[in-house]
Amino acid sequence: MGSGKSTLGRRLAEHLNLQFVDMDHYIEMRNHKTIPQIFAEEGETEFRIKERKALEELSEFSDIVIATGGGAPCFFDNIDVMNNSGKTIYLNIDPAILADRLMKSKTERPLIKGKSKEELVTFIDDTLNKRNHFYKQAKFYITRPDIELNVIEEMIS
Repeated sequence: MGSGKSTLGRRLAEHLNLQFVDMDHYIEMRNHKTIPQIFAEEGETEFRIKERKALEELSEFSDIVIATGGGAPCFFDNIDVMNNSGKTIYLNIDPAILADRLMKSKTERPLIKGKSKEELVTFIDDTLNKRNHFYKQAKFYITRPDIELNVIEEMIS
């Protein structure tokens, strides 16, 4: 959350002349509801099921760049599905940078709604500690938020 997956994914797809799909937007289109509505009306478990279905559908495509939600790799065997169907990249961005970005974000994010900056930093640290096992299974890591697209292209070629 806030690592720049959608922004970088969109730029990378354009750079590589590929189609870009933001999986959260795909889920919203398929369900005719926003992610916050799905969370509020159906709960996180049902959202994760919808997310898995979207991942399975999108994994059938080739020549596409997909930005998943931050939790997608961490449920079911999603990280295996992702690794088996394409090149996965973990945007390993410093938690302080993430907190600053999320505090400034205008996007409604159900998992952090109403948190103070201090609560947000704690939440990010806790979430990363729980999810890093999955994230570290990605095929490639990026630790610099300002990385050049040609560097990424070389890295994943």
